[in-house]
Amino acid sequence: QVQLVESGGGLVQAGGSLRLSCAVSGSIFSFNAMGWYRQAPGRQRELVAIISSGGSTNYADSVTGRFTISRDNAKNTAYLQMNSLKPEDTGVYYCRYTNARDTYWGQGTQVTVSS
Repeated sequence: QVQLVESGGGLVQAGGSLRLSCAVSGSIFSFNAMGWYRQAPGRQRELVAIISSGGSTNYADSVTGRFTISRDNAKNTAYLQMNSLKPEDTGVYYCRYTNARDTYWGQGTQVTVSS
């Protein structure tokens, strides 16, 4: 079955950087889009960034210019490089993978940005 395993969250000071990874198994990764979402306490889950199978990207306005989504099809892995982090970036970050059969979510990784 399809599995997504995330890593890379943690605690960082404002202005710092983190890199999240999402490894996909059980599906032909290169054919499909990947997305990163986040959910802050008391708020709905929101889209952060998305990358198509061809490498086209889109970002939420709040992270444009600070975050970069990328993918390595040889490693079946997507990444989210987060720079210039702000306290409002705090939340649980989830990767999402959609293929022809279904949509799958990672387990989530906590990102905490202290001021």
